[in-house]
Amino acid sequence: MKRFTFILTVVALLALSVGVALASEGGEEHALPWGNYILRLINFGIFVGIIWYLAGKKIAAFFGGRRSQIKKDLDDLEVRQNEASKRLKDVEQSIANLETERKSLLDEARAQGEALKASIIEKARKDAEQIKAQARMSAEHESKAAMDALRAQMADMIVEAATKIVREKLSDKDHERLVDEYLTKVVLN
Repeated sequence: MKRFTFILTVVALLALSVGVALASEGGEEHALPWGNYILRLINFGIFVGIIWYLAGKKIAAFFGGRRSQIKKDLDDLEVRQNEASKRLKDVEQSIANLETERKSLLDEARAQGEALKASIIEKARKDAEQIKAQARMSAEHESKAAMDALRAQMADMIVEAATKIVREKLSDKDHERLVDEYLTKVVLN
C-alpha cells in the first residue's frame, strides 16, 4: 500500500510540474488541453498498473532481495571492520611489545652464550688436566725407559770391564779350570 501511495504522489508531482512548465510559456493561446492531458495520465496509469500486475512481484522481490543483500553486505562490512580493528590493535600491541621481545631475546641469547662459554672453558680445563696427566705419565715412562736403558748400558759396561779384568788376571790355565768347574756343576745338577 505504501508503494501505491508513493506512485500516486510521483504521478501527481509529475502532473503539477508539467502544468507549471506549460503555464510558464505565457499567453492564452497555449492553454493546457486538459482532456488530452487526463487521457495521457490514465494511459500512463494503466501502463504502470499492467507492468505492476505482470512483474510487480518480481520487481518487489528484486528490490527486496537487493535490500537484504545490501543489509547483509553492511553487516559483513561491520564484522570485517571489527575484525580489522581487532587485528590493528593486535599489531599495535605486538609493535609495542617488540622492544620487550627484542630485549628478552637478547637476554636469552646472552644467557645461552654465557652458558656455552662456561661449558667450553670447563671442557678446555678438563682437556688441559688430561693433557697434563698424559704428559706426566709419558715423562715418567720416558724417564723409566731412559733409566732402564742407562742401567742396561751400565751393566754392559760393567760386564765388559769385568771381562777385561778377568782376562787380564786370569791365565789360560785358570780359565780352563774355571770352565771345567762350572761344566761339572752344570752336569751334576
